[in-house]
Parts: sequence; structure tokens; C-alpha cells
Amino acid sequence: MATIARRRAGARKERAAVRGRRAAKRGLWGAARIVSLITSVVVGLIVIGIVLVLLEANRDNAIVGWLLDAAGWLAEPFDNVFSLDGRKKNIAVNYGLAALVYALVGGLIARLLRR
Repeated sequence: MATIARRRAGARKERAAVRGRRAAKRGLWGAARIVSLITSVVVGLIVIGIVLVLLEANRDNAIVGWLLDAAGWLAEPFDNVFSLDGRKKNIAVNYGLAALVYALVGGLIARLLRR
């Protein structure tokens, strides 16, 4: 009788441990989704900034100004990594580098959280 009770108690502890691991994994998956979402927004803003500069959008427009300011702020650490002849080329290459780095780092962090 005592061994049956011990087995049942052990089985209950094992099921509780499995439930705990599942809950922790679900939490990390949620964190990975949030990281992926933030990464997508950041990369999207930078790409929109590149497109607006290349198409010479009217910076006096409030929405265009805000988008270009946000893209510039996000890509600021990558300013003048490459110094090219024209402003458009300079922004396209440096902002593109920023978008690439953000995408790689964000993807790596999300992948690590999903493990």
C-alpha cells in the first residue's frame, strides 16, 4: 500500500513539473512573439524611411516628418558607417544596414527565447 501511495505522489509531482515546464515555455514563446513584433515594427519604420527619402517625400507633411524622424532616430547609431556621394545613397545604405542588423539581432533573440 505504501509503495502505491509513493508512486501516485511521484506521478503527481512529475505531472506538476511537466505543467510548470509547459507554462514556462508558453511564457517564453509569448516573449519571443513580442520581440518579433517589435523587431518588425522597427525594421518597417526604417524601410519606410528609406522609401520616403528615395521618393523625395514632402518632409513638411506631419506624417512624413514623423516617419523620417523615427527612422533617423532608430538608424542613428549607423550614421556615416559608409560615406557615399549622394544623400539618398548614403541614407539608403546606412539605414539599410541598420534595418539588417535590427532584423538579425531581433530574430536571434526571438529564436533563443523559443528554445
